[in-house]
Formats: sequence, C-alpha cells, structure tokens
Amino acid sequence: MPNRIPARERILQEAWIGDAVLSLYVRARILRESGRVDGQKSIRMTSNHFLSALGDPSEVEAELGRVYQDRGLEAAFAWIDEKIIPLFLRQEAKRARKCATRTEANTI
Repeated sequence: MPNRIPARERILQEAWIGDAVLSLYVRARILRESGRVDGQKSIRMTSNHFLSALGDPSEVEAELGRVYQDRGLEAAFAWIDEKIIPLFLRQEAKRARKCATRTEANTI
C-alpha cells in the first residue's frame, strides 16, 4: 500500500519548493535590474501578504513548485513572469506614487 500524504501536507511540501524557486528568481532579478542587494524589495515580492493578492499563498507557491518539478526551472521562471510579476509591477508603481505624494506633501 503506497504511503499517502494528506492533501494539505502535500501542498505545503510543494509550496516549500515553490518558495525556494520564487526566492531564487527574485534575488536574481533584483541583482540583474539594480546591481545591488535589496532585501526589502525581495520581501515585498515574496511575502505572504503580497502572494495573498493572487490567492492562498501556500497554493500559489505550491503551483509554482509543481511547475518547477514537472517542467524545470526555465518554465517556473516563465510562470513567475506571467502570473506574479505583472501584479508586483502594478503594486510597485502604486507604492512609488504614494511615496512621491508623501514627499511632495512634506515639502509644501
């Protein structure tokens, strides 16, 4: 009889892998784009708070983990580019506008 893993435990295992893939992607992207370490940006891109805008964070990471395990790193990175990055870029643009507004308000 095969050892059956409960559904939630399986999701958490897949999410653990997906989280690692996402972290690798994010760190490589930040270094490529800015040439420096930016821990705060990395946290914004990988936090459960951010991922919750896409669904249950564990489910999002689990889906990414499955893509990685089934099709490899290149496919997983393409999945991130398609599913995660557009939302992140919108949120970063909104964040930049808020920061600019605050800066303007402080100089008046």
